Amino acid sequence: MSFVRSAVILALLSTAASAEIAQPLQALHWVAPGTDAVAVFASEPTECLARPADPAAAQAVEIGRAAFRTPLLLGGQAARVGLTCESCHRGGRGNPDFLFPGASGAPGTADVTLSLFSSHRGNGVHDPKPIPDLSGPRERLKVPSDQLPPFIRGLIVEEFDGREPPPAVLAGLAAYVRALSPTACPAQARAPAGPAALLDDARRALTAAGQAFAAGDRPTAVLMIAAARARLGLLDERYRDLRAEVALLRAADAELASLQQAVREGRPDTPAALTRWTRQSRRLEAALAAQQGRSLFNPTRLRAAANRRLPPKPT
Repeated sequence: MSFVRSAVILALLSTAASAEIAQPLQALHWVAPGTDAVAVFASEPTECLARPADPAAAQAVEIGRAAFRTPLLLGGQAARVGLTCESCHRGGRGNPDFLFPGASGAPGTADVTLSLFSSHRGNGVHDPKPIPDLSGPRERLKVPSDQLPPFIRGLIVEEFDGREPPPAVLAGLAAYVRALSPTACPAQARAPAGPAALLDDARRALTAAGQAFAAGDRPTAVLMIAAARARLGLLDERYRDLRAEVALLRAADAELASLQQAVREGRPDTPAALTRWTRQSRRLEAALAAQQGRSLFNPTRLRAAANRRLPPKPT
């Protein structure tokens, strides 16, 4: 590694580390200073997902959907700072607000050949490109549907230095991207952010984990549980100042960590344990919903927290 490249990486990581102290939400690291946190993070883009009727195809989409939302899919520095596919493609769409230090030009762009993220594709040139809307018209996407698996593998393994994904995960990611369609978009382009949606994501990921475990695919099942844990992490930061709720979330996460180990060991009681966690998550959801107004899902609280930490908007 050259001295210049090392210096750049250290500078960017230092920026990310200082931002981690300063920002109430991890995703606020990746927007322009002075961005209105409420405008961007009090709601989420709705998902334009056409779910297949065929059960096997639907299962593949669910595996891909969960993998799309976990940083463990990626490798290197991207995973360390918590980036996921969804960071650039919120709800499977685009992200016009994405601005990663050193990796973006204008908001909504990213340099996919940055040495910080890739030891394979780093080209030493700052050349950020617009982030595509994966739910937009098919003809605007540069990769034909039948070429998605090798393209996605290249993104994971080469662009982000990630590990080789399990075959079912790679196939699932391609199936998920194919299932995103402008004809499946809800009438409302955005929906309020809240604990229910994140816990629903976690439950869907655990369902996919159970199906993968039943098929003997332990690596995929472990990654699916990681996806569920990632959603709990997003909840944790929204309830960061509420001790009781944070304790509930961390207890639920500890159970998922134990489930990952159970999957690795192939324990026969794993399916029942997955079902039990899913059932108990309804009580967790009710507890979080009861305190939602005191959390950073409350737009007023979110704005106040962000304004205390973000630098003033340039004039």
